[in-house]
Amino acid sequence: MRSGLPRSPWIRAAVGILLLAGVAALLWWRGPDWGTIRDVFTVVRWRWVVAAVGLNLASVLVRSLAWRTVVRQAMAPPRPGYGALFSAFSVGLFANAVLPGRVGELARVAVLTRKLPGRQGAWATLVGTVFAHRVFDLFPSLALIGYVLVTAKIPQWAITSLGLVVVLGAALFAVALVSARRPNRSAVDGLGPIRRVVTMTQQGLGVLREPLPALEAVVFQSLGWLCQLFAVYTAMRAFHIHSPLPAAGLVLVLMNLATIFPLWPGNVGLLQAAIALPLVQYGVAYARGFAFGLGLQAIEASVGVGVGLLFLAHEGLSFAMLRGMPDASEAAEEQAGERPDAAETETEPVRERTPLAR
Repeated sequence: MRSGLPRSPWIRAAVGILLLAGVAALLWWRGPDWGTIRDVFTVVRWRWVVAAVGLNLASVLVRSLAWRTVVRQAMAPPRPGYGALFSAFSVGLFANAVLPGRVGELARVAVLTRKLPGRQGAWATLVGTVFAHRVFDLFPSLALIGYVLVTAKIPQWAITSLGLVVVLGAALFAVALVSARRPNRSAVDGLGPIRRVVTMTQQGLGVLREPLPALEAVVFQSLGWLCQLFAVYTAMRAFHIHSPLPAAGLVLVLMNLATIFPLWPGNVGLLQAAIALPLVQYGVAYARGFAFGLGLQAIEASVGVGVGLLFLAHEGLSFAMLRGMPDASEAAEEQAGERPDAAETETEPVRERTPLAR
């Protein structure tokens, strides 16, 4: 029996507003000195901001090239062109920036699937490529963590968190590698939700079975992280923070750690605290570090939101469509025609059955 209450957009909007109001109230009463933060923004050096935006854009470009490598290895010809792939990647960035959860990962799959009408198994394969693309983040992220552990001033709470990330990252890579060695080519028809998701992640991991394409993807992802590292370092100069490069590495590691589980859009407040607290050990006042965190998040979001909006309009999609994204198992059911309303849409074109085309 379907319950209308949890799916009501009004109820979800009310819960979201209450959550954001609670976060805002907590930041106002227990947060930094907002007068100091206002003063910090009056002396921002904007040429460094522009440079940081450019470095973030470069990061997006090379990371999309890494995904293209994964997709080309996972799919037989004809494959989607880079223009279509970058468009989907940009829409995904936008969705991740403005919506809670990892909606953007499914959004980019849905956008790219629309360019492959009638392609059997495209959805499952592309979900697997997104998973593989994220796996390749482990190599540069673990390298950055090692660099930070050796060179940066790290608070004790952060050391514990980073150790946990290393263990989980190694376990995730082991699971991905085993899945790639044992590809599951069976269809998703008739599988339960859990087995369907497992099958979907196994498909599209083909790049892990080929050393050279895998190395190419690692190089692109590493370049993306390097661009982000220098973007953080450049943004620090914009806010008159002259800490060394290891401090920028620590900021990049902790901001990614703070956004692993997006509880609300951008994890605003939590992210800034995760940035400001370790910078105190470098002689940066907490309020200045918090202001820098706000500015850094705005710099990163400007790329994801700006480029994403352009390609969202190019694809003829709306924000409401992104909010209506199904989860992975629902999407697989829709592709396999297992949903109760599948018979009613059987005469519609295949393109109209992809999640973002409804």
